[in-house]
Amino acid sequence: MSFVEYGDTIKDGDTAIVFLGHESMFPVKVQHGSVTQTKYGVIRHSTDLIGKKYGSKVTCSKGGWVFILHPTPELWTMNLPHRTQILYSTDISIITMMLELKPGSIVCESGTGSGSLSHALIRTVAPTGHLYTVEFHQQRAEKAREEFREHGVEHLVTVTNQDVCKNGFGVSNIADAVFLDIPSPWEAIGHAKSALKAEGGRICSFSPCIEQVQRTCLAMEEYGFTEINTLEILLRVYNVRTVSLQIPDLGKAAEDNSSTGFDSSNPSHQDSLCANLQQGTVQFKSGVPLREVVGHTGYLTFATKS
Repeated sequence: MSFVEYGDTIKDGDTAIVFLGHESMFPVKVQHGSVTQTKYGVIRHSTDLIGKKYGSKVTCSKGGWVFILHPTPELWTMNLPHRTQILYSTDISIITMMLELKPGSIVCESGTGSGSLSHALIRTVAPTGHLYTVEFHQQRAEKAREEFREHGVEHLVTVTNQDVCKNGFGVSNIADAVFLDIPSPWEAIGHAKSALKAEGGRICSFSPCIEQVQRTCLAMEEYGFTEINTLEILLRVYNVRTVSLQIPDLGKAAEDNSSTGFDSSNPSHQDSLCANLQQGTVQFKSGVPLREVVGHTGYLTFATKS
């Protein structure tokens, strides 16, 4: 099993996603002899998982069923154990696009955190690219190395435990892109410039506060970066539903009745006209935004090494 290479069959030691519904799923490490409890009953790894195809419908002990999915960076982002605040797919997608990443790219990242963005970067630069990720916290760095090894991508990533603001990324003049997600990114701009290739490398800094953005932009200008711009991604989801409304009365029925001798003073005739209007309805699709939506996540500042 690898996060960058799809496999058909579930094997012992794989990380799989147990899918109960769009709002209910979780990761599980497949191990011979182990069991997993769900609200639909027990899943026995030896008989229910190992040897089955990914995407299979598995019946639990209580008669309910779940799907077993092959892991992807997007599914991992939704299910990973949180060691820090993470980036989600909305921000990740714009980051990979604006940094102009492709297979073979060399990327430097700090900090690693829970590895949400790291898995997406690795998938993007595979099979010939490489990710150099720096994590200040020793235990988080060790856990990240363990996860990359279990997910079959350790050959595509190098994890370093050090302070990027003091010691940099450990590489020079090779990176196509640098990503910063640290409290004081302006202190690492100089090291980012040293890590980037001679010309044209891209940098991105993620910060939740506008004051951080201001200081980072000033540091980028000081170090000679160009095309500096900051953006914010706000996702607005619409609920599409079918709505039935009455056909509006534009006066045609009243005109037709008056021309045929309709007596407006007769109450029975008025009631008949109202009944006919109420019977006419039309159905159409309507898009309504959700009442609660994800708001501000952070500001993304991009720049180019001149």
